[in-house]
Amino acid sequence: MGVLDGRVAVITASGSGMGRAAAVRMAAEGAAVVVADIRPDAATETVELCEATGGSASAFAVDVTEVDQIEALMAEVGDRYGKIDVLFAHAGVPGPAGLDVSEADYDATAAINTKSAFFTVSKAVPLLQASGNASVILTSSITGIVGSPFSPLYSLTKGALVTFGKAVALALAPEVRCNVICPGPVDTPMLPLFYGREPGTDVEPLMKQFLERNVPMLRRSQPTEIAEVALFLASDASSYVTGVTLPVDGGYTAR
Repeated sequence: MGVLDGRVAVITASGSGMGRAAAVRMAAEGAAVVVADIRPDAATETVELCEATGGSASAFAVDVTEVDQIEALMAEVGDRYGKIDVLFAHAGVPGPAGLDVSEADYDATAAINTKSAFFTVSKAVPLLQASGNASVILTSSITGIVGSPFSPLYSLTKGALVTFGKAVALALAPEVRCNVICPGPVDTPMLPLFYGREPGTDVEPLMKQFLERNVPMLRRSQPTEIAEVALFLASDASSYVTGVTLPVDGGYTAR
């Protein structure tokens, strides 16, 4: 018996990294996982990994910055399953560094990091309520809790998710819970972009320096470690946990 047997989990940006790890982990625990990603090939690869655990998964290509595509995703899930028990809105990008940011780059970053989360949740509300025991999980960042002088725009968009998660927890209680995960440095393909966004930058020394100065556990986390936290928040083990912002950061925010 898996802790998510009989449940339906929709995970955006699950074609790689933390989203993929969460999809595989939840599938292994019995959930029927909808792998939603802008990259069809990546989504299909995640489905194959889910099925390799004995789990059930299906792929759905979606650009979560487009509301009509989110609506299409929810319509498909509604037709197939009639409910959503776990909604993990995970899509996000680093965005540009510094404060000298073009309006186009601002809009693109905000569209993925905040707009997509808002509409992914709002368009899923009827299916979440149909569950009667649903969990919404948002991915913010440690820079949504403390400021990032390197990337103020990223802090802005991720900080918005922290208060959005609290608001959703209040708005949808008691049928739906909502919590926010704030990862620190995670060993994913996106991580190097936070340390060097110019082509050819050797980011390894920069990452090593950051870990030594800021992370008491002196290492980056693995996607599977974030997936375990997502599983906890998705399951009945966290049945009385809602409106929480949970850093998973090796002690970064303890300083």
